[in-house]
Amino acid sequence: MGGLSCSTWLRHAGILFACSIPTLAAICCWPIPTKAALKSVVIERNETMNTVATLKQSERRWIEVDLSKQRLIAWTGRKPSYAVIVSTGKLSTTTPTGVFVIQSRHRLARMQGSDYNIPDVPYTMYYSGNYAIHGTYWHHRFGTPVSHGCINVAVDHARWLFNWTSVGTPVVVHD
Repeated sequence: MGGLSCSTWLRHAGILFACSIPTLAAICCWPIPTKAALKSVVIERNETMNTVATLKQSERRWIEVDLSKQRLIAWTGRKPSYAVIVSTGKLSTTTPTGVFVIQSRHRLARMQGSDYNIPDVPYTMYYSGNYAIHGTYWHHRFGTPVSHGCINVAVDHARWLFNWTSVGTPVVVHD
């Protein structure tokens, strides 16, 4: 499958597939991805890596989020400025991958969804629609995907990131 694991392809395709019998885990990758779907994932990965290479050649501030490692690194060009463990989206509410920019910043924000309503979310930086990097005071499970798709950061680390970023700061999210 072009070097992609089943779980990676399924995550990119937005498919949730659960196997109830452990011995079937090796064959749970159905439906088989189409060539077009695989090509789309490969193109996205290539574009992301090209963007990372370009940002590392610059002196710009930018943020990298590695979903597989649950890590966020704030970079200035090729120099890491700050690194922190985060909590990203769980399997049923994944964090989208790609290249984004900080669109707005809010010292405090209310975050609402069908099954949550959280007031006073600190240091919220929206980067794609309702997806944000923000401080999290309601859990301490950093390093584990538990969010509804946002990038959860401990409040003190979120404060540092909030003060370090500006609208337009690139955010690169990848597996």
